[in-house]
Amino acid sequence: MDLYEAMRTTRAVRRHRPDPIPDDVLRRVLEAAVWAPTGGNAQPWRMIAVRDPAKRRALRDLYLPLWKEYQQEYMQASAGLTGEAAGKRDRMLAAADHLGEHLDVSPVLVVFCFDVRRMSITDEGLGRPSVVGGASIYHAVQNLLLACRAEGLGCVLTTLLCKAEPVVRTLLEIPAPWATAAFVPIGWPASKGHGPLTRRPVERMAFGDRFGGDLFA
Repeated sequence: MDLYEAMRTTRAVRRHRPDPIPDDVLRRVLEAAVWAPTGGNAQPWRMIAVRDPAKRRALRDLYLPLWKEYQQEYMQASAGLTGEAAGKRDRMLAAADHLGEHLDVSPVLVVFCFDVRRMSITDEGLGRPSVVGGASIYHAVQNLLLACRAEGLGCVLTTLLCKAEPVVRTLLEIPAPWATAAFVPIGWPASKGHGPLTRRPVERMAFGDRFGGDLFA
């Protein structure tokens, strides 16, 4: 499909059917992730495609309480929303609730791991949380999401399970010092699937010559 169409319609799809994903389709979307750029072409990340039902249930059991905790925090932070804004929030939370309770229904859970020793962390020591290392991981995640869009698969990026990393590492036999960066449940959409995104206009996101400067007339 057209690349721009894929980018403007790849949204979080949290309701999946349990139907299996054929190996050839799964290989294509995983290969798309491999094409992503990384610093020094080091590719300091790996993917684990979790298809075993027992392991998917175990990941769901880890995920659900983390989601419930985050849901409460999100509701408190967005308590002032009204009208359509509140409606959008509630629809999103309902879909996210479904994902939390049915995470194991998604036929594949892709776990992205990384080895920090192979990464150039150029923002260390700046007195703020380091984010630069993610540049060698999350391009691959986005490639995977776009490839799923092209194949008609639904998917969503979540990082909540990183909070349970010690247990996840044991469950999936992830060796030290490899760590977790992202979890992507994938499946055939059980409802509407992908569609137009709601985002801020580019004029509010891109500046000219200085922060806040007008770029386009």
